[in-house]
Amino acid sequence: MAEIQFSRGVKEEVVPDIRLTRAKDLSDGTATFYFDKPKALVEEGGEVTGMYMVDEEGELSTRDVNGKFVNGEPSGIEAVFVMRGQEEWERFMRFMDRYAADNGLGLTQN
Repeated sequence: MAEIQFSRGVKEEVVPDIRLTRAKDLSDGTATFYFDKPKALVEEGGEVTGMYMVDEEGELSTRDVNGKFVNGEPSGIEAVFVMRGQEEWERFMRFMDRYAADNGLGLTQN
């Protein structure tokens, strides 16, 4: 079980587009998530408190979460998760392996 939440305990159903970058020396990495019309913004009373990536190992989280609006209507959420060092990168990749398996995601390299 691996899921993403914007409010603790409320699973986000929309699967995001995710872009990964990493420093040449492999020290730091960044994952940028984009959710198109996520449940957290579209449903009434949805309160975004951060982005929480939850699996059997525990939780990874970020507060770097921004709502996107077009003509006053919610259109998406962008979240950035920064990884410092090899351990954090490896933990994130274990989460992503589980999340990908649960949601039928694949990896493409540009």
